[in-house]
Amino acid sequence: MRVETKEEHLKVILQALFVTFLWSTSFIIIKLGLKEIPPLTFAGLRYFLAFIFLLPLLLRKKYIDELKKLNRKEYPKLILYGFVFIALTQGAQFAGLSLLPSVVVSLMLNFSPLVVALMGYFLLTEKPTSIQWVGACLFICGVLVYFLPVSLSSNEILGLAIMMFGILANAGSSILGREINRKKILSPFIITIIGLGFGSICLLAAGIFLQGISTISLINIFLLVWMAGVNTAYAFTLWNKTLRSLTAIESSIINGTMLIQIGVLAWIFLGETITFKESIGMMIAIVGVILVQLKPGMKKSGFNKNY
Repeated sequence: MRVETKEEHLKVILQALFVTFLWSTSFIIIKLGLKEIPPLTFAGLRYFLAFIFLLPLLLRKKYIDELKKLNRKEYPKLILYGFVFIALTQGAQFAGLSLLPSVVVSLMLNFSPLVVALMGYFLLTEKPTSIQWVGACLFICGVLVYFLPVSLSSNEILGLAIMMFGILANAGSSILGREINRKKILSPFIITIIGLGFGSICLLAAGIFLQGISTISLINIFLLVWMAGVNTAYAFTLWNKTLRSLTAIESSIINGTMLIQIGVLAWIFLGETITFKESIGMMIAIVGVILVQLKPGMKKSGFNKNY
């Protein structure tokens, strides 16, 4: 087996950082697009277009053979996974961004690994390690440092409530996805694209029915296509490629940089400021979420559900 050189591994790390940069820019693009496009419709359009971009990859023989062998009993789980993974989780994220600053949404999304760890303990009998419990406590401390003393408007309270629902949905989709992947019947790509297709259609239909679809300017059409093609389809493919080489600690740390990247981008392009106290809280939370995601002998895998 060929051993990866230091130069090759550095290239993989830089590729993963580039992916997190693309995902971080999504928050800025979404905030700008929400001025014109309703949140649920916006989310539905993004992920439906991403599904269209990824669909040609299903024509590969290995994926066609997998689909032919798929038991019909597995479809309900895949459909439920897509509904929770896309329609509920991403719908909540876009709705949250319409009410909250980008950094707050990013910080809330980092709460997901903690919820996943707790749900995995009860539903999958996956006992968190001591270091994961330490990480959970650190993350909670970081969030408290960031938010206290609490002074929120009614819109922000609603936004936080929506994000908490989204976090639970995200955690639920992670547990369901893990249970599906445990059987090793389908590749992660097949599981993702089936879920992406069904979930995005449901989300887009709900968005059009509940919020309608307004006239979209040329610049927002370009940004939609960019997010679907580059920030979602391309970034998803490149991220999965880097996971062949990255260790759990490397992928966790790289993911953790997103909170900082989003903060800087939001300050430059949206005028969102972060106080010294809030930045300290963010740093503590980042360390906590990295520790929570560490599990001996495992790598992170699959589609990053938050971005």
